[in-house]
Amino acid sequence: MKKGLLDILKGKFLVSGDAPKNWMFLLFASFLAAMMISSSHNADKKVHEIAALNEEVRKLKSEFFEYRSTVQQLKLESTLRETVADAGLAPSSNPPQKIKVKSED
Repeated sequence: MKKGLLDILKGKFLVSGDAPKNWMFLLFASFLAAMMISSSHNADKKVHEIAALNEEVRKLKSEFFEYRSTVQQLKLESTLRETVADAGLAPSSNPPQKIKVKSED
């Protein structure tokens, strides 16, 4: 048992008679480790991209609500009266008349 562990630590399994099989396994394990590291980096990159996009969405929503409230203020009758008063327009002094049409049933 002790001699087998000592052989592994010295690396004799890499130069023994069945070394090509061991080298192939080491190359395969190294390839899998590299693929796993690459996949992990790609996943981290995607997480950072998603976080940045979520932040952008949050900012755009805030902008949208700000502009929507501004537009609502501009649509108010009092704001419109002030705006058109500069052009010399004023509300009508006599109210509008309702027209009723009788249907022929």
